[in-house]
Amino acid sequence: MKIKLTSIYVDDQEKALAFYTGVLGLAKKADFSNGPFRWLTVASPDEPEGTELQLALNNQPAAKAYQQAMFEQGQPAVMFFTDDIKGDHERIKARGGNFAMAPTEATGSTIAKLNDGCGNLIQITELARW
Repeated sequence: MKIKLTSIYVDDQEKALAFYTGVLGLAKKADFSNGPFRWLTVASPDEPEGTELQLALNNQPAAKAYQQAMFEQGQPAVMFFTDDIKGDHERIKARGGNFAMAPTEATGSTIAKLNDGCGNLIQITELARW
């Protein structure tokens, strides 16, 4: 087994697409609609056939409540890994990314958190090299 897809709730799919592609640098993978439903995913440009992230509209009460509770607790909705957190931090800031926490050393890693502008905190992690 392998993980092929995971989802994140967003309050605006167009705004989310702009953030995840234009600010973070991911690539749009799938985008199609069926009536009011829109299936929208992004993936790493380095692994286009790898795991996809669905940008799911939070148009259900349970989705909105879950998303809001996670945000209020400071809990990231998704975590990305990098080999250059300081470089990514500067690149993302230059593209308009709003960091809630600059790169900070933690046990075994350096982490940063940013607001995606669509109701979520995103964590970027660089694992320590032993």
